Amino acid sequence: MKYRRAKYMAQLQASQRQSIDLVTQSIAKRSSITRSQMEEPDESTVGERAADAVATFGGSWTFIIVFGLVLAAWVGTNSFLLAKNGHKAFDPYPYILLNLFLSMLASVQAPLILMSQNRQSTIDRENVQNDYEVNLKAELEIMALHEKVDALAEQHKEQLRLLQQLTATTASA
Repeated sequence: MKYRRAKYMAQLQASQRQSIDLVTQSIAKRSSITRSQMEEPDESTVGERAADAVATFGGSWTFIIVFGLVLAAWVGTNSFLLAKNGHKAFDPYPYILLNLFLSMLASVQAPLILMSQNRQSTIDRENVQNDYEVNLKAELEIMALHEKVDALAEQHKEQLRLLQQLTATTASA
């Protein structure tokens, strides 16, 4: 346990040092540090893109409406239409076949949604890291600006003092 914690702390410190080095280089070069996820090429696999598509569709109103209509059609067909026409229902009332299909759908859809969420959390961590670097650079730049403003204020005070001495000397002469 201690070994894993020490290893994690070492990795965290290395990551922070790398971020600080990146920010320092960016300040020295006077370049932008922001990175956009849109600018980076999509390195996701076909499975990851499929998981994203399933998660996007599974969490949409379109899916909910279509799913509700399919369930209503299934129940309506088995409970009313087939019985009305004298046919035997292919999935009578406890709807065991429907339950089987719904279980299979859930067993496939749940891992795909989890995969998509894991991928999204990785993207979010990268965005948080980028935000940290941008904020760190902004803080360092603001500190540098404060130092420059303080230096200019001191220079201005010195010039005013010299000007007052000069006017006092010329007024007394």
